[in-house]
Amino acid sequence: MSKKIAILRGINVGGKRKILMADLKRLCENLAFKHVKTYIQSGNIIFNSDEPIPVLAKNLEEAIQAQFGFDVPVIIITQNELETTINNNPFIGKDAAINQLHVTFLKEEPTNTAVTKALAYNYPPDEFKITGKTVFIFCADKYHKSKLSNNFFEKQLAVKATTRNWKTVMKLLEISKA
Repeated sequence: MSKKIAILRGINVGGKRKILMADLKRLCENLAFKHVKTYIQSGNIIFNSDEPIPVLAKNLEEAIQAQFGFDVPVIIITQNELETTINNNPFIGKDAAINQLHVTFLKEEPTNTAVTKALAYNYPPDEFKITGKTVFIFCADKYHKSKLSNNFFEKQLAVKATTRNWKTVMKLLEISKA
């Protein structure tokens, strides 16, 4: 069975769309995910499964809707994809502090037209680079002050997205290797 990481968008933010991680873990186990682990309250799940990623994401989205009553976009990547993401961050060499680095994971690869549209925006000193289903973000100040938000990328790229800070991305890889 291969390691997968599910990254949920928009749960437990500002007291809304609350899901306890113990309940989320149990839900995943009921979906036959194996060796399920969660990390922090923002909806990060590490598990084993050989099911195709689109099937896993659809099943988890439907189960969350059925049990909790709200839609939650679910983005699933493999452990290898996470490792590639970490190795390909173009902002690592900029002497950036860990709290300045973020990754937006896209549910699907955006069209070339959408990428061109997004790249037309420039919000210095913040920067971003789109590679496949990943957006690497460098924020000179705090992420919540940046215009390079989840909503910005969802609107410009016309795909569902969720963002994690670099510390969380690194921790997800560490947990997936344990």
